[in-house]
Amino acid sequence: MNALVLYRIGNRFHRHGMHRISKLLAKLNYLFFKCFIPGSAQIGSGTRIAYGGIAVVIHSHATIGRGCVIGQCVTLGAKEPFASQDVHASPQVGDNVYIAAGAKLLGGIEIGHSSVIAANAVVTKSVPPHSIVAGIPAKIIGQTADDYRAIVTHD
Repeated sequence: MNALVLYRIGNRFHRHGMHRISKLLAKLNYLFFKCFIPGSAQIGSGTRIAYGGIAVVIHSHATIGRGCVIGQCVTLGAKEPFASQDVHASPQVGDNVYIAAGAKLLGGIEIGHSSVIAANAVVTKSVPPHSIVAGIPAKIIGQTADDYRAIVTHD
């Protein structure tokens, strides 16, 4: 059992209109794994969260694509200093993105597919596909290969 399993169960309840059960599962996630991953967030199939999801915080309207890897202590959140129901205020992450430990993705930004976000990077602007970004604030420092995958599967 890890944070992503509890999220997926909570997401199923959220999609079927059972919001109280979904919120309860998010609270259990916080209790067990010290992370916040609400059932209303959208996380694609094949995505993995390192170390069971320790200290990961994902905005309730964030979207994460398929086949991504999210490190520990990662935040995908809004920029506003107040609670917001604005669905455009949170990050939208494409497929096959690697987000290293401690990275912060803030605001209504888009992270292009097959990108890499370096450890402890603070991303406040959109990132084009196949980019490698690092720093505070994050800047493009390189490009990933055309066939880049965040998760390598061996057949």
